[in-house]
Amino acid sequence: MIKSLWNDQEAAELGNDPLKLRVYSSRLLGREADLVLHGGGNTSVKATSTDWLGDTEEVLYVKGSGWDLATIEAPGFAPVKLDTLRRLARLEALSDTDMVAMQRAAMTDPAAPDPSVEAILHAIIPFKYVDHTHADAVVTLTNTQGGEDKIRELYGDRVIVIPYVMPGFMLARTVADLTHDLDWGRVEGMILLNHGIFTFHDDARESYQRMIRLVHEAEEYLHARRAMTLATAAAEEVNHTALARIRRQVSLKAGRPLIARLDNSPEARGFADLPRVATIATRGPITPDHVIRTKRIPLLMDQAGNADLEAYEQAYRQYFEANQNTGLTCLDPAPRWAVWPGQGVIGFGTDGQNARIVADINAHTLRCIQYGEGLGGWQALPADKIFEVEYWELEQAKLKKTGNTGAPLTGQIALVTGAANGIGRACVNTLLAQGACVAGLDINPDIATAFPEKTAAIGLTYDVTDPAALQTAIAETIRTYGGLDILVSNVGLFPASRSIEDMDPELWRQCLDMNLTSAMTLVKYSIPYLRHGWEPAIVFIGSRNVPAPGPGAAAYSASKAGLNQLARVAALELAPDGVRVNSIHPDAVFDTALWTPEVIAARAASYGLSVADYKRRNLLKTEISSKNVAEMACAMAGSIFAKTTGAQVAIDGGNDRVI
Repeated sequence: MIKSLWNDQEAAELGNDPLKLRVYSSRLLGREADLVLHGGGNTSVKATSTDWLGDTEEVLYVKGSGWDLATIEAPGFAPVKLDTLRRLARLEALSDTDMVAMQRAAMTDPAAPDPSVEAILHAIIPFKYVDHTHADAVVTLTNTQGGEDKIRELYGDRVIVIPYVMPGFMLARTVADLTHDLDWGRVEGMILLNHGIFTFHDDARESYQRMIRLVHEAEEYLHARRAMTLATAAAEEVNHTALARIRRQVSLKAGRPLIARLDNSPEARGFADLPRVATIATRGPITPDHVIRTKRIPLLMDQAGNADLEAYEQAYRQYFEANQNTGLTCLDPAPRWAVWPGQGVIGFGTDGQNARIVADINAHTLRCIQYGEGLGGWQALPADKIFEVEYWELEQAKLKKTGNTGAPLTGQIALVTGAANGIGRACVNTLLAQGACVAGLDINPDIATAFPEKTAAIGLTYDVTDPAALQTAIAETIRTYGGLDILVSNVGLFPASRSIEDMDPELWRQCLDMNLTSAMTLVKYSIPYLRHGWEPAIVFIGSRNVPAPGPGAAAYSASKAGLNQLARVAALELAPDGVRVNSIHPDAVFDTALWTPEVIAARAASYGLSVADYKRRNLLKTEISSKNVAEMACAMAGSIFAKTTGAQVAIDGGNDRVI
């Protein structure tokens, strides 16, 4: 049950600054996933503003596009001239494109984000603070048979009930027409059927408390009718190979690689195993806003992970043809979520963040569907209303602004060994910058916390010389992102100089285990998933010592030479599956944990060189960095090397012994 998070002491510290209070209460709303999800909902405050010429005017500070209520700050509110918005509300007609342009023109700060498409609606509500959420409990009530009657039964005349109208100008005009003679002082809120809930007041605390109070009442209504019951099922072992396969098949339908997040929680498993899941899961989303992330209905799979994607595509194209009449271009026909009996629910996204958003929406969707069934039957909006939002020009524009869709490796999944520092860490960072989702593997426990929670990377602490640990790490990567496309074998051991005569057998074994055997094992266990990868590639980080070994490095040189042969054989064996295998031979990469300032200084002195000259001791007189190696690894994983396999590329500035 939702509860108030308002803290009078915290609010008092903000003084009477309306915008600070607006930020504070907006964040309180944003912290509740049952109220808003990932950019959903919006809030506003009416206040006075002084422009550069010293003139004072009333403005509406309304949540800007692209900001999330959970983390919003003052710059996230767009200041729009209040009088202009109210005058726009009196127009008979206004296209959404023109509405956005006029709202933008009425802003008092041209650097602020685009105002919410519901800014006009906020403007005509005659209270200082306005809060709007897509509260699960409220929307669930309206998405059931007789939903409007249930709302009126629960709230009586304390709320205004607005029939479903698509967001934007028409919604604002509808509200204006229906409330023309309303005494706003007698109502606490407004319910938009199949959409959400508004509350308002001249006091920030009271507007927020009204939201909490009304939503809590809706939850109590559901609870009293025993509708808040969810099916659960014990988790089964994840079918990782099937997950990778379905992720590839869906990606092919989308025409681009997608991330697939499997939710195999007891709730997701219980939902997927419901006897009537095929019927109730395909009635439509909680609110039309979700359709741009999830599409209207999910893909239905069997327990083996098989699905008729051709039938799904045909049905989607029929849905498009039946509802479009303005020359629109059909979006890709791939599903964005799937129901998998025995396993749970999958969310598909164009990148890591988008897939996480879809997964979160799915978690709330399956709950609301079951709540609705408990109230007599889940009943979403008809397909034509959902279509209007899916192909709404403003929502499409918003979607294009999200995600790193222009990065070359967006949607691809990589695993990097030796990822805690040096070349491995540089590879992780460069892969992320190019749009990939990455699993970084290292024996160093610091890797577990190396990447912030919302970064498209996970850190896995495992010993690569332990075959069971490698299998577990690969499985965790598949479970998190849905597949494997890029494998960067980087981990290595470079022991102190030792002649063959003085070679310690244990040191020899350790080098072979770390530099060669672990790489073979990693590739062996990755192959079943790479076969289902998107333009799959393996990159081996070798060494200058392969073509040009030196005395005292027998264990290292021999193991790296073996790695080189492993790469060549892998290129031969995996080419029929479309897996490219290439190698990089770096030399003198000094920004790694191996090369401390003291070691570099000592080595430079032994050559009679300065540190700077020692670092540039190559034909091009240039310094080699971990980032240089990482950029080549990404090039080998990307389109530049799309037609190349079995190649060996030196990153050494030119070495006369190698040449």
